[in-house]
Amino acid sequence: MAKNKEKGHLITGIQPGSIAEELELQPGDRILSINDTEIEDIFDYRYLCNDEYLVLGVISGETGEFWEFEIEKDNDEDLGIDFDNGLMSDYRSCHNKCVFCFIDQLPKGMRETLYFKDDDARLSFLQGNYITLTNMSDHDVDRICYYKLSPINISIHTTNPELRCKMLNNRFAGKALEKINRFCEAGIEINGQVVLCKGYNDGAELDRTLNDIEAYLPNLLSISIVPVGLTKFREGLAPQVPFEQEDARKVLAQIHAKQQYFLEKYGRRVVYAGDEWYLKAKMEIPAEEEYEDFPQIENGVGMLRSLINEVNDEIDYLKEQLEMGEEADEPVEFADAEFDVITGYAAYDTIKMLSDRIMKEFKGPRIHVYPIRNDFFGPEITVAGLITAGDIMKQVPVRNPAEDEGREHYIMFTTNMLKSGSHLLLDDLTVEDVENALQKKARIVKSSGSAFVHSFFKDYDSDEFSNELNKYEP
Repeated sequence: MAKNKEKGHLITGIQPGSIAEELELQPGDRILSINDTEIEDIFDYRYLCNDEYLVLGVISGETGEFWEFEIEKDNDEDLGIDFDNGLMSDYRSCHNKCVFCFIDQLPKGMRETLYFKDDDARLSFLQGNYITLTNMSDHDVDRICYYKLSPINISIHTTNPELRCKMLNNRFAGKALEKINRFCEAGIEINGQVVLCKGYNDGAELDRTLNDIEAYLPNLLSISIVPVGLTKFREGLAPQVPFEQEDARKVLAQIHAKQQYFLEKYGRRVVYAGDEWYLKAKMEIPAEEEYEDFPQIENGVGMLRSLINEVNDEIDYLKEQLEMGEEADEPVEFADAEFDVITGYAAYDTIKMLSDRIMKEFKGPRIHVYPIRNDFFGPEITVAGLITAGDIMKQVPVRNPAEDEGREHYIMFTTNMLKSGSHLLLDDLTVEDVENALQKKARIVKSSGSAFVHSFFKDYDSDEFSNELNKYEP
């Protein structure tokens, strides 16, 4: 057999009881092909593995020999192979120099993975990342259409080709929008995003974008309009100014008008405003029905409304459980303890309102909500997910046992503050560093209303609600 040690995709693990174990495949072997089709990445592998009869081409890690295994299996049965890379190929980085890029606004000296700019269509499908389309070849588009990878999340930003070239600092950025038409023709569904920059793609340009996207319906499921995030580390970058209250009200007026148009014509709103616009405008967060099925919640659209509803629903349910006594479906026992809830200025009023209701309805928890001023990134950054350990330790008081009167004292971290699968915050300090500095025990809380309420339980288990390792993270 020919020597092919460097070809194929490296196996790093074999799952017990799997087909791969029966075949006696080993870590170090490489998968080259399935049914004589050479595997390019995870999509080829998953698609080809769906067949009930496979011919698996494997390169021995020990000898470099090529072997073929004939496999008969159920249609949805997995082979039980773990690879060294979740995508089974290199991650594709962004080649743009966007005027709004958050990564370009990071200070030097942070961990290396934070500076990686992904622009990979496969990550768009697998975990919801947004892509600009500028580094996609015709081959890439063909594969997405062939495999029906849907939905694809696209950073549109503007439908003005010349302006898009300027904002992305890429002379091909305008023409790249033509790929959306190919996706629509192939029946691929799309979610869109516009990062709004004052003096660039707002005002009349936003109207143009909101008008032009109608051509992508019905394939366009939703599009979010979110404000640019500005840190204090902008030396040498394109000039940007933050949106003020009156600006936010004008943006919302544009969005609401277009929502009404789409609702009357298509029966759905299509375009949605990020929560930050309502906070900046000092306007009430819309009702649940105005977010329909929350298609852009991971993009900060409807997150506060969802949290409010989930917390209130959970409180009502737990009150019913308490009233049922011994016939309750689950025990309800809140901790008689002190809790420090950490949040950004943006969500402070909402978190304080919900915390106050929990204390009103249930005995035990004494909740202190701390809005953390973002000294690390700058005052324009007001979201909880970008809070650092250093800012927490400077702004939250150290535990005073006399004030606690013998009760336990906890400090709460939401999972979106932490590196995936770890206790590491953005400034490379850990949850444990904060615990030691403030002399308080940490509780890690998933970003959901149910988890928030349960985090004040006596027997709350942080591990049950913590986030899992993201195997696609670079």
